[in-house]
Amino acid sequence: MLEELDIHNLGPIREATIAPAAGMTAITGETGAGKSMLLSAIRLVSGGAAESSRVSSGADEAWAQAIFALSDDAVASEHSGDTNDAGSGDADSGFTGAAAAVAKAHDAGVDPEDGELFLSRTVRASGRSRAVLGGKSVPRSVLGAIAGELVTIHGQTDQLKIAAAARQREFLDRVAGDEAELAAYRKAWDALAAMDERLERLRSQESSARQQADYLRESIDRINRTDPQPGEDEELKARRERIENAADIAQGVGSALGALDASQVDVDAADGASAVELINHAVTSLRAIRVGGTFAEQADRLESINADLGDVVFALSQELGDEGSVEDLDQINGRIHELGDLTRRWGPTLADVLAWRDKAAFDLEDLDASPEKVAELESERQTLYDAALAAADVLSAARVAAAADLGARVTEELGSLAMLGASLEVRVTPRDKADDPLGPYGRDDIAFLFTPFEGSPQLPMGKSASGGELSRLMLALELVAADTRGGADQTFIFDEVDAGVGGKAAVELGKRLARLARSAQVIVVTHLAQVASWADAQFVVTKEPPDADDDDLGVVTTIAEVSGETRVHEIARMLSGSESEASLDHARELLSDSRLTLPLARAGAAGD
Repeated sequence: MLEELDIHNLGPIREATIAPAAGMTAITGETGAGKSMLLSAIRLVSGGAAESSRVSSGADEAWAQAIFALSDDAVASEHSGDTNDAGSGDADSGFTGAAAAVAKAHDAGVDPEDGELFLSRTVRASGRSRAVLGGKSVPRSVLGAIAGELVTIHGQTDQLKIAAAARQREFLDRVAGDEAELAAYRKAWDALAAMDERLERLRSQESSARQQADYLRESIDRINRTDPQPGEDEELKARRERIENAADIAQGVGSALGALDASQVDVDAADGASAVELINHAVTSLRAIRVGGTFAEQADRLESINADLGDVVFALSQELGDEGSVEDLDQINGRIHELGDLTRRWGPTLADVLAWRDKAAFDLEDLDASPEKVAELESERQTLYDAALAAADVLSAARVAAAADLGARVTEELGSLAMLGASLEVRVTPRDKADDPLGPYGRDDIAFLFTPFEGSPQLPMGKSASGGELSRLMLALELVAADTRGGADQTFIFDEVDAGVGGKAAVELGKRLARLARSAQVIVVTHLAQVASWADAQFVVTKEPPDADDDDLGVVTTIAEVSGETRVHEIARMLSGSESEASLDHARELLSDSRLTLPLARAGAAGD
């Protein structure tokens, strides 16, 4: 939720801090006092266009910052690593609402601090702006993406967003709760799209692609004919080195064996005793001493040394006569040359050659545009298409059921919002099967069709209602969505929702805004006391005349929270434009009635 909004030098607002309630907050004040600047500040930190004309007169820059408090679940999602491609909400992470905002902030290199995200924007009088997320400069589009998951503004210009078919589909999916069906379809669609891309590459190959296929095929054949083995070249080089040094090896090994154990070589034992014999003699001499202790211990040590010498003698004896012939050397050099040719082309090592061959074989499949290969892939494509079509049918069924319920419940809400005879139809229409009916989000065309009054033609939403009517329609939609799926950690801001409303309908409007505030944060800019009285907190925007000591400042707007008797006086002003005893009594009665019935309204259903 929006925990705090700070504003400096934005239009007539020199400095203001607003801490909205967790439930419903009303922004009130006289017409022209500057209430619209609050929406301007929200749009600014949401990545909206920066207009230097909005900088206060005499100031160098304007600045706005929004602090959003996040639920523990949303913050925990940052570390869960459990992402998917469900296609609802955040298409990259699979999260929605605050969890999606946390994921997008993490992608931008910023994580929540103490469960909060800081979004700020500076607009200089020269026209340049700077977007900051958690103290880090980011593109303003990043602020827009994150704020879009946290704040929904229903104002005169913002309502047109719902006219987009994609927004209507997203809203219906949110109400339908069809995340599982949408995820299953997107998985099938992604597989189909990948196959279509592969087929398209095959069908559009030109001469260069065919030449590349020939090169890969010949290279793979060349490597396979040589049949290299990992590390083979190093082993061959070691064998070649032994053959080339065979004489030195034979002489050195023979001399060593003669010194260690003369019986292993053809030498005259009479020329001198070997090491093994001398050690055996020493052991025998020590064993002949009849005194135990150190003599026996040293004899044991010498026997252990003699055993190690025996291992050395055995190992050296295996090396005699294993150097190979000149013919072997010729074969080894020839093989090393063959392997060297491979490593020069596709190396630098044989392991690299083998890895290149395996990758080339895979690439060759995509470059092989033979009729047989194309036919094989087309058959696979048909199987994938049938699976995607079946998943799309399941998704459509969920949407159709949700659409009927959504239209009926919104129409019921509209009757309580001073819009008798108004209705909404949510139409889900399968695309023509003559063409390919599938798209990234299914096979449905979704349209929100609004009838503003009885007898009016049914027209696409956004083209058939005034700003106030559209705001109330959006309130009805959000109410049904919140009752069905919860507020999704959202902050809803309503402007002009009370246009053309009064009397009992105004009370019903306030009651429904309070009901929405049961599951989400609601901020409403209103001029109706019957709406403001339902709020948990109320802020008054007041226009002050310029200071006599500083005429350059011009009109200054202040924002202050009102409570207790101060709020009573503000409600009285809204009721009658005066603060007479009668209007004050009426204000107290209105606030008392709203407080008394608010728990029932928040717990009740649409017909409360």
